[in-house]
Amino acid sequence: MIGRIVGLVAVVAVVAGLIWRLDTNGWGSLLWLVAAAATGIIRAPFEAETRQNTIDRQERTQTERPLLFLVMLGSSLIPLIHLLTGVFGFADYDGPGWLPLLGIPLLVPGLWLFRRSHTDLGRNWSVTTELREDHTLVTSGVYQRVRHPMYTSLFFVFAAFPFFVHNWIAGFAGLAAFAVMYVVRVPYEESMMTDRFGEAYAAYQQRTGRLWPRLR
Repeated sequence: MIGRIVGLVAVVAVVAGLIWRLDTNGWGSLLWLVAAAATGIIRAPFEAETRQNTIDRQERTQTERPLLFLVMLGSSLIPLIHLLTGVFGFADYDGPGWLPLLGIPLLVPGLWLFRRSHTDLGRNWSVTTELREDHTLVTSGVYQRVRHPMYTSLFFVFAAFPFFVHNWIAGFAGLAAFAVMYVVRVPYEESMMTDRFGEAYAAYQQRTGRLWPRLR
């Protein structure tokens, strides 16, 4: 109960701070907050469900922690600190008042795909690189032609941030951090899947693309 109260107070404080600095940051800062909150809200029930999983194998645990922290730092902490304090104001850039509108065509399909990819994976999903007991290879839904649609969705979401946060550091930090995570993580994630599913995963790789459907 105390934790929930503290969390609610923190949310109210953040919203109040962003509204207070709305003239400085622009209305795109509120869209950034909506995007950041939406990803957490979408993922929360799936995180709760997968807590019941019995983990059979974890991969590169010492690498995973700094990667996840890097993404949290770039996508949440750096933008939030800047929007509340203006600490990176020296890297601000100007834009027309309608500039945040250009981020919406990236954000909306990104959030849709983010939720759909979680739904299609079900309990096979995990925030770290791990396999549960009775783990299954999902090749249907949005995974029918793309192996990592969840990464695709987050590239879309983070690519929208520079339209909302007009700062070369805070606006692009999430996209840069996630790109690093993608480059480092995907090779050993796919190696783990190959070890578990063998020829079935090799065949799946042949007919799908990592982020986009493979051109035939």
